[in-house]
Amino acid sequence: MKPAAQRVPTAENEQRERIRTVIHAGADDAVSVVATEIAELVRKNVKSGKPTVLGLPTGSTPVRLYRELIRRHRTEGLSLKTVITFNLDEYYGLPRTHSESYWRFMHEQLFDHVDIPAANIHVPDGTVPRADVFAWSQSYEQAIREAGGIDLQILGIGRTGHIGFNEPGSGRDSRTRLVTLDAVTRRDAARDFLGEANVPRHAITMGVGTILDARRIVLLAWGEAKARAIAEAVEGTQRDSLPASFLQGHPAVEFHLDRAAAAQLTRASRPWLVGAVAWEPTVTRRSVVWLSQHLNKPVLKLIDEDYSEHGMADLLTEQGPAYGLNIRIFNELQHTITGWPGGKPNADDTHRPERAAPHPKRVLVFSPEPSDDVLGMGGTLRRLVDQGHDVIVAYQTSGNLGVPDEEAATAADLVLEISRADNKLSASAAFAQEVRRQLSAKGQFDGDTPDIRRLKGIVRRGEARASLQACGIDAKRARFLDLPFYEKGRYRQFRIGDADIASVVEVMREVRPHQIFATGASGDPSSLSAVCFDTVCRALSATASDPWRAGCRVWLYRGLERHWEPAEIEMAVPLSPVELDQKIQSIYHHKSQRSQQPTGARGADESWQRAEHHNQEIAQAYDKLGLAQYEAMEAFQRWTQA
Repeated sequence: MKPAAQRVPTAENEQRERIRTVIHAGADDAVSVVATEIAELVRKNVKSGKPTVLGLPTGSTPVRLYRELIRRHRTEGLSLKTVITFNLDEYYGLPRTHSESYWRFMHEQLFDHVDIPAANIHVPDGTVPRADVFAWSQSYEQAIREAGGIDLQILGIGRTGHIGFNEPGSGRDSRTRLVTLDAVTRRDAARDFLGEANVPRHAITMGVGTILDARRIVLLAWGEAKARAIAEAVEGTQRDSLPASFLQGHPAVEFHLDRAAAAQLTRASRPWLVGAVAWEPTVTRRSVVWLSQHLNKPVLKLIDEDYSEHGMADLLTEQGPAYGLNIRIFNELQHTITGWPGGKPNADDTHRPERAAPHPKRVLVFSPEPSDDVLGMGGTLRRLVDQGHDVIVAYQTSGNLGVPDEEAATAADLVLEISRADNKLSASAAFAQEVRRQLSAKGQFDGDTPDIRRLKGIVRRGEARASLQACGIDAKRARFLDLPFYEKGRYRQFRIGDADIASVVEVMREVRPHQIFATGASGDPSSLSAVCFDTVCRALSATASDPWRAGCRVWLYRGLERHWEPAEIEMAVPLSPVELDQKIQSIYHHKSQRSQQPTGARGADESWQRAEHHNQEIAQAYDKLGLAQYEAMEAFQRWTQA
């Protein structure tokens, strides 16, 4: 294979990219293109009298592609009866009937809805006796060869850069085999399995070499969580520590990304390094901040030579000299900092992120699950309340899927202990007793019964109320929406309906907010935060003509994912050491979430410490740019619905 560096870019801004990469407005646009390619390939091969051999992935990324193929099968007559499929991987030790087995996933998401013959479907067998795994793996490779090889391999990518279950350390020539799953991979799957302890430690996967044998490879990726791995795979060097980077050596590979997943490619994050740019205000600010960070110099100390030596001479020609440009950007950054997230009353708000009037404001905070609110903006919640605003927090889902069985058992035992002390069995105690019985009868991989989920939801409600009170918010200001899509679904496979939108619309019309805070705008479309954000967007569309909308602003916050860089922030709320400690105390109340940390993963893996570090890192980034030094900061972006 030719080294990736020899790829000829098709455009100036792609010159650092060693893999052809197509950036789409959204995931639906990308899957439409890929579904068309699959349909055309199938029809072409049918005319030639040949089968089409597809390599297929699992996980949340391909779900939209499978839905689009099902739609085309049902409404456009796309037949897949000549298709032969080989799945990338399967958890080892799971029976096919398990809710998280990839065999079941593929049948639920695709095979049960199209006309691929059962004999043409191949999924790794996770129940093969350990002594037979090697021989079975060789037979899987042989089956691919006998089918004529894979025509088109569809891939997703993990946060560690894995493809299939080829974790960091997998070699270019690796073949189908049993692998040990990386800790990050298992942690990412913990919610699917109702706790990390339930996630299998091993899987059977096609190897990197097996994948590279495909005649054509298409990789799909959505959401900002994948952005770093994508950038390194596309622009970095080929190496075992990032298996996806080996795709650079394939002669017919293409990545299809949404904008969030492409955000760290040079053409998206630092376009002035790969071509001419229009120096719009956002690009200008981003470039100056980048230069300051790259040189480790405060903004006001940058000089003309710094710009000229780093590909930004045209910016100086257009907006220089450096002295004046530096002052302007410094002032823009300084104006994002405010101790008044709801606006400062009776003050000039010309350079403030939020309006002074009206005061007080009605503030509606949407939290996908209990705890997302305090993790992302616990300090700001307290500021808003202390400054007299009416704050209501709407918890969009119960969060019961995220409660370990041990926490539910503890809650049930507490109710039963109270009942024994009262020497009578109340209705609540009878319910707790039944849940305790169901928990005892539950197998390691069994799903929760409705009663167990109900109790787990009660646990999270109690934690949410205690957390709000720690923020100074009356627990009566909480709204628990318990959106149906969550109660009926499971992680990565949620689908919202009219009832979900109606519930969000109802709370909006009840509050008639001047400010809305929400999260999830840049997540994987199938992630809970992104699905919940979608309900907010649709509700905003449904209320577009309501009188209150003209005076409502929407602000985005983030949880424990990548925090915004200073150039991306439009409102930064400083936290003092005391305020940061108060935020941490509010996070502590979500005990069921803290207990999910894996053994030995205390310290930086605790949610409260990750939140603390994120907020401190934002403050440190501002400090390094030459602005005032704060203990910590929470950051926000203003969002305008397209």
